Amino acid sequence: MALNIDACIAQHQGDRKEQQDRVAILQHERKKGVALAVVADGMGGHAGGALAAEQVVHTARNNLHQYSPEGETPFDLLHTSLLEAHTMIKASRFINEKDPHSTGVLLLMQPGKAAWAHCGDSRLYRFRGDQPFFRTCDHSYVEHLVRSGKISPKEALTHPRRNVLMTSLGGREKPFITYDESTDLQDGDSFLLCTDGLWGYFDDQELARIIHVSTAREAAGRLIDLARLRGHGGGDNVSIAIVKLVETAEPKAAPRFGAGRPV
Repeated sequence: MALNIDACIAQHQGDRKEQQDRVAILQHERKKGVALAVVADGMGGHAGGALAAEQVVHTARNNLHQYSPEGETPFDLLHTSLLEAHTMIKASRFINEKDPHSTGVLLLMQPGKAAWAHCGDSRLYRFRGDQPFFRTCDHSYVEHLVRSGKISPKEALTHPRRNVLMTSLGGREKPFITYDESTDLQDGDSFLLCTDGLWGYFDDQELARIIHVSTAREAAGRLIDLARLRGHGGGDNVSIAIVKLVETAEPKAAPRFGAGRPV
């Protein structure tokens, strides 16, 4: 039995004047079964944030096409992609006189294994069936307070400094990047990459349940609908990438990538 991939990306501008998120699922040009999901949340005023997030996707795409699994580790690709994006975003402030920054979360899928990395507060969740299995730890001030026991996760959602990041791509300091991987993938596992415009409205259990009972495309639409409803007219940009692993008896097919909601 082989594991096939059901994947989808989706976005909504929310109630903001501009869409500054970027999201993509990229397939390797030469290596079958190798794909990279990317979510980036740009910051830095009009146009600056969008350009920063776009740089994250652009850099990831270029590095994926040059990636050789035989001679490189997954972390080589993830590390290079995020650091190169950081350098390019930082350099761009001298060109456009903006102060661009971006978060970045990347998931590299290869046959039988997955690896991921993130900087900032865009998240990666891993679910096993309808249960939460793992999520990344935000590089944010409020996550630091939660981890140190000074506030509860519920209090973090409404904390006045909930949007303050401890690190980001394009900042003055070298970004802090966290890496992890898994080689125990199985049928029913799923991954969600998303910006804070989504995760701020859900707990981990609800996310797991919605993704488990639906196709990737259906789940993306449902999550955006609920985020819009719960935003009460003040919702942020929303970007989602969903990757579901489904066991199949058929020969392994190319990943099925669905389109989500229009931007």
